[in-house]
Amino acid sequence: MASKHFRVVARVSSSNLKAVEPVLKQLIKTGSVKEAKGEFIVEAELEGDSPKELNRSLLSALRRAEKRTRLRAEWTSDNGTTQKFFDYVLKKTTKTRRSS
Repeated sequence: MASKHFRVVARVSSSNLKAVEPVLKQLIKTGSVKEAKGEFIVEAELEGDSPKELNRSLLSALRRAEKRTRLRAEWTSDNGTTQKFFDYVLKKTTKTRRSS
């Protein structure tokens, strides 16, 4: 399967933010990682097979650094489909309507 382009907006919270920060900054090369109110706000663009696969790999890497890490993420594809995840679980899929 060919890699697809996705935009992610996520909140990462953890019991040890100092442990997950270097992992986040290593994984997020195109985008930003900002600390706000005891969590990280991530806005980035990533390529992969699916939002589920990207979400899983991101959370797995963060949890290797600190087990008690939570990820709330919205992955949007180029076709306007947004998938919302809480940790590994897909919570909602929406399709953006394009105005003509």
